[in-house]
Amino acid sequence: MKIIAVIPARYEASRFPGKLMQLLGDKTVISTTYGNVISTGLFDEVFVATDSEIIYNEISAIGGKAVITGMHETGSDRIAEAVQNIDCDIVVNVQGDEPFLKLEPLKQLIDVFKNDPLYQISLASLKIRLSDTEEIENPNNVKVITDLNGFAMYFSRSVIPYARERSFATEYYKHIGVYAFRKSALLQFARLPISPLESAEKIECIRYLEHGMKIKMIETDFIGVGIDVPEDLEKAKLILKSQQIGE
Repeated sequence: MKIIAVIPARYEASRFPGKLMQLLGDKTVISTTYGNVISTGLFDEVFVATDSEIIYNEISAIGGKAVITGMHETGSDRIAEAVQNIDCDIVVNVQGDEPFLKLEPLKQLIDVFKNDPLYQISLASLKIRLSDTEEIENPNNVKVITDLNGFAMYFSRSVIPYARERSFATEYYKHIGVYAFRKSALLQFARLPISPLESAEKIECIRYLEHGMKIKMIETDFIGVGIDVPEDLEKAKLILKSQQIGE
């Protein structure tokens, strides 16, 4: 089983344009993410897929592998174009703005497919428990609900599930946008039209659900930061500083 990682890297992010080229310590955000994925040792190859020559040149300058793609609405569509001619079985999508992802969650995603001999699972992704009310209600945090076997039922920027009975201890989970795909499922995704609920929520993984694909969710206790807005970059700098102090 050949396993690769692809980091989709769009320069013109709507909420924070150019965020991947912002400095995090003495490296850019995208270079930090790329280096951390390489250092896990889990992948046969690691690529950055980007529509930006600036990001392409940044990765090339540090000796990394980058692929120029066309313009795409979603990271999955971008990755599908990037890998269509690459020989691989499993593609792990690591978000370029998640610089601190660790080895263990990535290994857990890969193990989903090693333990799926009947090829029933199209993709796997991560979730983390939320307890802070502000984080639960924040529309920048995509929430996920699953069935009793850990398969995703729905994703939303709204608060799901809705706790009608306040006395019941409702559990909330944030979706971390790291995916592991079977290559065949990824290429199928790219051929499908954007689905109605995907359009409403602006959450690409809903397209898989609306077309009947199974998404296995893995709970993690990983605490990092997705850099969506400038305030998140400041949080990331604090995390980096604490890691350096701990070395």
